[in-house]
Amino acid sequence: MSSPFDEWFRKRRAGSWFPDVDDMMKEVERMMQEAFRNFEQQIPKDLVKERKLQDGSTVREMGPIVYGYSVKIGPDGKPVVRRFGNIDAFPNILGGGVAVKGEREPLIDVIKGQNEIRVVAEVPGVSKEDLRISATEDHVTIESVTGEPRYHKKIELPESVDPKTAKSTYKNGIVEVSFQPKNKSDGGIPIKIE
Repeated sequence: MSSPFDEWFRKRRAGSWFPDVDDMMKEVERMMQEAFRNFEQQIPKDLVKERKLQDGSTVREMGPIVYGYSVKIGPDGKPVVRRFGNIDAFPNILGGGVAVKGEREPLIDVIKGQNEIRVVAEVPGVSKEDLRISATEDHVTIESVTGEPRYHKKIELPESVDPKTAKSTYKNGIVEVSFQPKNKSDGGIPIKIE
């Protein structure tokens, strides 16, 4: 006489051990294929390239597609999350979806010291001549104006700076801009009492 376990085991020898898991994996694979088909339609045309192989067939390549987050703990003890890449995830709250931009947001770090504020940006693949940096008292904008890849990011500074004190360096795909904080006089401006 066989037990229920023996019957279950006998059925699994011929097929899958976990048919429910197999069905779920097939459904996930189908959903991923559909998501990639929809994603292909949203990619800018300049990120889609076709090339011929030696056997005469054509291969379609997309990219580069870059997306990520950097997280660090701010001076107030709270996490500071910054997005980078060329994907705008879920731009429409109602419809969801993904949009690929022609420009990337570089990976950025803002470091506040006692006597300076530094902005460090990773812009690999761009020459120094292709970079443009501009600043106000509250923001720094880093962008590549020609060449590939294209970068663009407007960075909010943690406190007001004097843009005239800006110094920048570029080496191995890393651009660093430093500023002195805006002078804050302790006594203020004297006001005559009448």
